[in-house]
Amino acid sequence: MPIKLGLIGKTNTGKTTFFNSATLSSEEISSYPFTTKSPVSGVSHAISLCVCLEFQKSCNPNNSKCIDGWRYVPIELIDLPGLIKDAWKGKGLGNQFLSIAAQSDALLHVVDASGGIDSTGKITEVGTGDPISDFADIEEELIMWYHKILEGNRDKVSKLIRSGSDTIEAITDLYRGIGVNKNHVKEALVATGLEEKEFDDYDMVDSKKFSSYLRKISKPTLIVANKIDVEGADKNFARLRERYNDSIVIPVSGDSEFSLRRAEQKGLIKYSPGSEQFEIIKSEELNEKQINALNFIKQGIMGEYMRTGVQFAINVAVFKLLKMNSIYPVADEKNLADKKGRVLPDLILLKDGATIDDLAKEIHTDLTKGLLYGKDLRYNLRLPVDYQLRDRDVVSLVSAAKK
Repeated sequence: MPIKLGLIGKTNTGKTTFFNSATLSSEEISSYPFTTKSPVSGVSHAISLCVCLEFQKSCNPNNSKCIDGWRYVPIELIDLPGLIKDAWKGKGLGNQFLSIAAQSDALLHVVDASGGIDSTGKITEVGTGDPISDFADIEEELIMWYHKILEGNRDKVSKLIRSGSDTIEAITDLYRGIGVNKNHVKEALVATGLEEKEFDDYDMVDSKKFSSYLRKISKPTLIVANKIDVEGADKNFARLRERYNDSIVIPVSGDSEFSLRRAEQKGLIKYSPGSEQFEIIKSEELNEKQINALNFIKQGIMGEYMRTGVQFAINVAVFKLLKMNSIYPVADEKNLADKKGRVLPDLILLKDGATIDDLAKEIHTDLTKGLLYGKDLRYNLRLPVDYQLRDRDVVSLVSAAKK
């Protein structure tokens, strides 16, 4: 199952431009509210340094691609309709939005750092809107949705507890469909000081506090400060970082990335997503307006922020927020190949803390039967089945059947 990242935020923040530049899709982009009327899904990539150069091998990727020594691992990106106030009550496209957001592993919350939208998401004079409030508004909708699930099912939870379930189990049961597990619930109860309190004694303050914390840890979120290319956006970016200092805030110019990807697609420039530079290779085919735009991106965006931020935001979500490690399983230890002779064919993303046993399950459930150990092919070490894998490990699995 590929990792799913959901793009959330108010309308007109540039979610669709971000989506298009990351997937090279051409969904409609306009300033009409709710241009995205239903969730749109596309394939983007998380990019990780391939081990092929280190091992001096020419790889034959199967589930990903390798370009200039970088592995591009497919992930699913979902562009969600803009949220409106009281979406958690089912207003607008609220229920549809929230159910899709629930399926995402992590969320990229896009705000208009230029302050160019009002509180309802309509285009307004740049600098008059407030991205800090915009973030808070959407966040409150998500918290209230979590809160509604708990408050609307109090009787069910009480009944489960009376019939022998513990509180953690009973509450987890409510949220299971939206990717919440027992560890999330346990951590939220401990963090909010409710682990010793009887569930029936929770008041509204308790349940809201619990819902808020549960939302935060079960759907990790970073803030995309989009439209950083607009004058004055840098001040709002600084304000966002200061106000939400417990969140990762990334400066992004979706428009710049989209322009670079399009120019690269047409063969006018050489550019890799997330790169800190690009090279013009067909200057004679560029008009003055295009040259000026590329110069602005080079100086105003890359010179100031190193990159456009689109690919960086995706990489940070996958490798920092979700704490994924890149693991390379192979069958042939000597040639680092699979049974078909493909060198370093697969890159599997596994959560930090995943073991040799977890890797075997990910490849094929049958592999866990008779699994003896794993072998680290970088250091030629035998690894027990409960060994916790590290990023960029190259591993072969040894089972009783294989021996």
